[in-house]
Amino acid sequence: MPELSRRRALTAAAALAATAGATAAVASGAAADAATATPVPGTPQAAGHEHGHHSPAPFDEVYKGRRIQGHPVDGGGHAHHGGYAVFVDGAELHVMPNADGTWISVVSHYDPVATPRAAARAAVDELQGARLVPFPAN
Repeated sequence: MPELSRRRALTAAAALAATAGATAAVASGAAADAATATPVPGTPQAAGHEHGHHSPAPFDEVYKGRRIQGHPVDGGGHAHHGGYAVFVDGAELHVMPNADGTWISVVSHYDPVATPRAAARAAVDELQGARLVPFPAN
């Protein structure tokens, strides 16, 4: 068995610190989103009805000058992944839940976030003022 070198000890310590920091950031972001969420009129949550599964709370806000909205949806005419629709300035942002409970979007596909609200905010940050072009989902 190789001897524990200073380099290996520092690498292991850095990996532990990074993992702990990422876990804390995701947990605090999810708690902040849940604490500030208010039901959007006309949605099942505003009427006091719950979906059969745990669905993130609806939101409607202006973030960095862009209007972001999100709410649970039933299948209807479109097959929304995860049963949730997100819009940036009225254009649909395709979002999808991961198996671990995080969410991704077509704009930030390789950067999972805690909630659809966080996915919308990440998309606004990534777009840097550019218009969101609708994604033709099959």
